Amino acid sequence: MRDPLSQKIKEIKPSGIRKFFDIVSEMKDAISLGVGEPDFDTPWHIREEGIYSLEKGRTFYTSNSGLKELRIEICNYLKRKLGLDYDYNSEVLITVGGSEAIDIALRAMIDPGDEVLIPEPCYVSYVPCVELTHGVPVTIPLKEENQFRLTKEEVLQNLTDKTKILVLPFPNNPTGAIMEKEDLAAIAEICVEKDLFVLSDEIYSELTYKGEHCSIAQFPGMRERTVVINGFSKAYAMTGWRLGYAAAPAAIMEQMTKIHQFAIMCAPTTSQYAAVEALRHGDKDVERMKESYNHRRRYLLHEFHEMGLECFEPYGAFYMFPSIRKFGLTSEEFANRLLQEEKIAVVPGTAFGECGEGFLRISYAYSLENLKIALERVRRFVERLEKEQQEKTQAE
Repeated sequence: MRDPLSQKIKEIKPSGIRKFFDIVSEMKDAISLGVGEPDFDTPWHIREEGIYSLEKGRTFYTSNSGLKELRIEICNYLKRKLGLDYDYNSEVLITVGGSEAIDIALRAMIDPGDEVLIPEPCYVSYVPCVELTHGVPVTIPLKEENQFRLTKEEVLQNLTDKTKILVLPFPNNPTGAIMEKEDLAAIAEICVEKDLFVLSDEIYSELTYKGEHCSIAQFPGMRERTVVINGFSKAYAMTGWRLGYAAAPAAIMEQMTKIHQFAIMCAPTTSQYAAVEALRHGDKDVERMKESYNHRRRYLLHEFHEMGLECFEPYGAFYMFPSIRKFGLTSEEFANRLLQEEKIAVVPGTAFGECGEGFLRISYAYSLENLKIALERVRRFVERLEKEQQEKTQAE
């Protein structure tokens, strides 16, 4: 019997995030700091709108592109927040989460052999999605000394005549790094000069704790070469509603919609009605949750400093990316021991690319009460490792 499986699919590794999530789900009294999911319930008025849509029998397909009302509200949002103008009828697509938008944008733009620049550490989907198109992912290792920002020099060093797309994953998962206006301006110049397209994943745009979020699509010559990806999971605590969107020039969007049409048909109708309410009346909810995340962010930074765990200050998303290099353990070894000895689940930095070795991703999308319990266990574990190191040194 022939192998029924695609060789390409078999070569792709499963997500390193889910491995620890699956283990901790079976472990009694374990605390997970590993999953990037808000601990808040979806705000009640948003849930209520979803419920109301069901009560009214709004259970039919929407157009392939999504509810007209939602696309209009997304255009209003992008204009209000970023000063970007999009045509709701031809330049906006509602997707099943931001992940679908990433996938179909890459499929719409890549031919076999095209190279895609991907800064790492980064969200786990970019490299596999490029590989599935038979494109070539070219990863750019970001540096802690640069606060994990992408520099102009790093882009230039990795350019070839086959480079077509640059992925910009900021605010970043897993590092929490952001790109400020001057950083993006330098990257935009290269994109225009070298005729590069950009996939700008801005799912964490509302969770920026230093200044205002800036999109590369705002710079001269960039709107026409950028696909902006966003959604409702992170800012509005709507992960289970599975709703995202893309905004892009009509020529790109036409092809993205074609793929979406054949593979998905349309995003969930109930979720779309709820999202209209989120965009119209959800600003205060976002601000409230962001304020809570920022409080937790500062708490974790202080605690890491107190226990001697090195960590640069992240200004976006809801993740910390502390270094554990001084303990002489790999990221995987540290995470495994922490889980087994203290029942705390974190994600090894290598789940987000090889340059994540020596780091951990710790999510603070959890209650302060849980964070305090978890950090006390981490402190205990770190002290034990330090004691082991001292005893080893003395024995030598």
